[in-house]
Amino acid sequence: MDRTLRAEVANLHARVCSGLADTNRILLLYVLAEHSHNVTELAALLELPQPTVSRHLKILRECGLVTSQRDGQSVNYALADRRVVEALDLLRAVLADRLAGQVSLARHATEQFSPVDATMEEELS
Repeated sequence: MDRTLRAEVANLHARVCSGLADTNRILLLYVLAEHSHNVTELAALLELPQPTVSRHLKILRECGLVTSQRDGQSVNYALADRRVVEALDLLRAVLADRLAGQVSLARHATEQFSPVDATMEEELS
């Protein structure tokens, strides 16, 4: 792959990832993975103000992560590609592994260094 094409693909990749860089947008994607909703339904489900949901949906649509379809007076939003949620699930699994490692490290540190052993307490007295 030539350098220009590689940079263009990386730019598109970064743009899609920027759409995932917000907690509310990730939650919206998980809700939309179940089935399509309009803005009012999404706002109620996530307990967010409707303008906030609309703003996040606009970003997700611009990144190609959701689609929109007018249905009379309302617009329904749907996940553009199921693989987006599969990618989020994969990232969540990576995070879970990292957290498990940190918990293990914290547990090891606690066992090694706490409570202050009696020798050290005597020296401090």
